[in-house]
Amino acid sequence: MMRLLRKHRNWLMIVIGVLAIPFIFYFNKTDPSNARNDRFARVYERDISMVDAQRGVRLCNLAQVLGMENLVRSLAVGAHAREEVGPQFTLNRIILHHEATRLGIQPSTAEVTDFVRTLRPFRNATGFDPKKFDEFTQTALPTLGFSEAQIEELATDELTLRRIKELVTTGVTVPDAESKTKFEQIYGKLSVSVIRLQAADFSKDLKVTDEDVQKYFESHKAELKTEEKRKVEFVSLSLTDEQKKLAGKERIDVLQKISDRAVDITQALLEKGAEFHQVAAKFQLPVNATGEFTAVAPDPKLKADPQLTATAFSLTTQEPNSDAIQAADGFYILHLEGAVDARPLSLEEAKPKIVETITSARAREILATKGAEVAHTVRELLASGAPLSFALEKATVKAEKIEPFSLAEEMDPEEAPKEPKKRPPDFVAVENAVATLQPGDVSDFMPWENDGGIVAILEKREVPDQSKFAQKRSTFDERTLAEKREIVFYEWLHDRQLEAGIVVAKS
Repeated sequence: MMRLLRKHRNWLMIVIGVLAIPFIFYFNKTDPSNARNDRFARVYERDISMVDAQRGVRLCNLAQVLGMENLVRSLAVGAHAREEVGPQFTLNRIILHHEATRLGIQPSTAEVTDFVRTLRPFRNATGFDPKKFDEFTQTALPTLGFSEAQIEELATDELTLRRIKELVTTGVTVPDAESKTKFEQIYGKLSVSVIRLQAADFSKDLKVTDEDVQKYFESHKAELKTEEKRKVEFVSLSLTDEQKKLAGKERIDVLQKISDRAVDITQALLEKGAEFHQVAAKFQLPVNATGEFTAVAPDPKLKADPQLTATAFSLTTQEPNSDAIQAADGFYILHLEGAVDARPLSLEEAKPKIVETITSARAREILATKGAEVAHTVRELLASGAPLSFALEKATVKAEKIEPFSLAEEMDPEEAPKEPKKRPPDFVAVENAVATLQPGDVSDFMPWENDGGIVAILEKREVPDQSKFAQKRSTFDERTLAEKREIVFYEWLHDRQLEAGIVVAKS
């Protein structure tokens, strides 16, 4: 069906670099036993293989490149780190398909075609550009092992998602009183003080005994191993300095020739009795060698692309040669020269790491307890009418005043400061902590990153100019309604996740 959209076949665009999968490390653990476990998860009482999961990650990347932010954001809910986005997208996509079947939702071919024509990479100033579509499908998609069918697949997912959201959020409204209250919360100027607590403050006096170490060692033997090491040789086929200056079709043509040559080399390595050095000499390519390196500390010679290190750890003595790996300015082909497998650590070898792990865990526990105590003490004293300075003294903590701000600064360009203000690193946590507080309220303790956390006190909220409410209400209510619908959808999705009985295989 989508072939009808093709009309031009002139120059090709490079988006391969953009499509490089950032989640590769999620599926390439350093423990070789993991590579043999082909099960990624179990959903609806059926196994999802690693191959299916990897395909889901590639689809997530493709959706991002196509500008399908709604689909990625909605199906990646639950991911807490960048490398979790693709896997979470994969799991929630399975649920989406299950629910679409149950509800009888199936977008028509015409709807899918019309939606594809709206995607950002395929448009120019006047609308859909068949030439751009053709260029994308001929150049970008093959690098992921995809065809235009996967564009249709994602378009169907997007339309299905929209219909499900419409169904589950029917009846969601924004009452007048709620609208005004929400407006004042977001547009009012906030005066905030922040109490900061650091885990390091509680780890200095912690003692870890030999008994603690022994107990931890006995219960975590399987995890306490040396790091795997690899040593590889490689050849590279890269653009010259002059070729790097090329753009558009000229650059693409050169890259295509390099790609063809890289494929010839990999084919030659597949021949019976082929040796890496001999093949390299046949193609007049110098062989480079790395020292021993780990996945955590890659060799500097492989810094061109994270895929190189990941690929090195996927090579085996049975299959020591890699496929051609594309980096920013060319291709690499790796050959496994040596491998040091992980081995169990002895008690003495593991002791420093165990002490550090136990100390860090205990410090975080103390931090959480202390943070909760501080929040409770300050909250109770302020509620009794005590001044903030007295409450802080009783809690034996200090607070730092944050320059007044409004939550609207991040979402309304008209409210943004004319000159960017220097905000503390934990400003996002501060915003989240006070978003729903009333003046005089104290937030709960909120961990921040791995080494600390905050307790925020909302001292004052200035009532915003009421004339703004009338001016911005329509847009504001629309955004508020969209947020409420997203919350309802996420609650619905959470219930569906529980019904699906998701069990992710241990890595």
